[in-house]
Amino acid sequence: MVNLETADKALKSVYLGVVTEQLNAQVNPLLTKIEQTSSDVWGKDIIKLISYGLNGGVGAGDETGSLPMAAGNNYAQYKVELKNLYGSIEISDKAIRASQSNVGAFVNLLNAEMEGLLKASKYNLGRMLYGDGDGKLADIAAAATSTSSITLSSVKKVAIGMVIDIIDSNGSKKVSQARIIDVDRSTKTIKIDKEVANFVTTDYITIQNSKGYELTGLGAIFGTKDIYGLKRSENTWLNPYTKNVGTSLDMGTIQEAIDYIDEATGSAVNFITCAYDVKKEYIKNLSANRLNVDYMTLDGGFKALSYSGIPLISDKFIEDGEMYLLNTDDFKMHQLCDWRWLEGDNGNVIKQKLGNPTYTATLVKYADIVCDRPCGQAKLTGIVCA
Repeated sequence: MVNLETADKALKSVYLGVVTEQLNAQVNPLLTKIEQTSSDVWGKDIIKLISYGLNGGVGAGDETGSLPMAAGNNYAQYKVELKNLYGSIEISDKAIRASQSNVGAFVNLLNAEMEGLLKASKYNLGRMLYGDGDGKLADIAAAATSTSSITLSSVKKVAIGMVIDIIDSNGSKKVSQARIIDVDRSTKTIKIDKEVANFVTTDYITIQNSKGYELTGLGAIFGTKDIYGLKRSENTWLNPYTKNVGTSLDMGTIQEAIDYIDEATGSAVNFITCAYDVKKEYIKNLSANRLNVDYMTLDGGFKALSYSGIPLISDKFIEDGEMYLLNTDDFKMHQLCDWRWLEGDNGNVIKQKLGNPTYTATLVKYADIVCDRPCGQAKLTGIVCA
């Protein structure tokens, strides 16, 4: 007979390993290239000593002259607070009781909940990789009053079922925990399950309760705000290469960025990721120049194009006309632990939701992404795609 105890054991012994493998290796090709480590984690923070520039203690001289002056490495200290990543499932008491005498029915119920959790977790982890940590999904594009329909600047990062907050220009919540019930991608409009009294174009939306708490993704590295507890103005090596192309994509533009960061920083690009429209433009460029379209298979079974042996993939969370050229060896996912179930005092992971006839279980991971060498990365924007 199925009961909460058997379900609890299944989540711990069967589902956790599968979930961990999928969230670490099957979210997207970029995440699989980022090493996960528990090093440099101290309490609630990532504290990491970074070396930049060159050691100055070298030189040449005559046979009896002075030896080079010692001038060791340049060091800076990163300090980043671990982010708290959560994912919850919920099963009603009625559903559990209805399947108590049917093991197959209960397994199907649990499988459905876990598949839904995995799908949502993969989506949001993939989205966070390209975010700046603030959690913004999109800006409000049109002011309105007394409506549940909202026009956004972009719908790349939203999906039906998401629970969102609407944030005003001061960072305060204007609407809390509204669920998206429809997305019209042609008009960039979403419909939520709450009616909003009024909103303006300085408002924006985030995932529920996530403002300022998401992973430090590429948006932060290529942004203008200070990062990792250091000031960009005092540490120019924190500033990556960026270029607004303003024309259609050509091989020379890509190679120029790769050569620049190799010459200026010694970094070697080993991964290229871009918007869907940019990938189409790249393939069109190859065809126009009668060049072969080469493909390669990456870890996790992902397929990629090849640019001079460098994998080139597209990602739905990258804005149109943009391309990133990265050295993934410079990135680390520092974590306190891998994915775990939140456990109660008795060690159970399934707990009754206070005041409700439902039971919940929550996955958690405390981690953040750190780039040791931001100046060794590049971004092309404004690529014109026909």
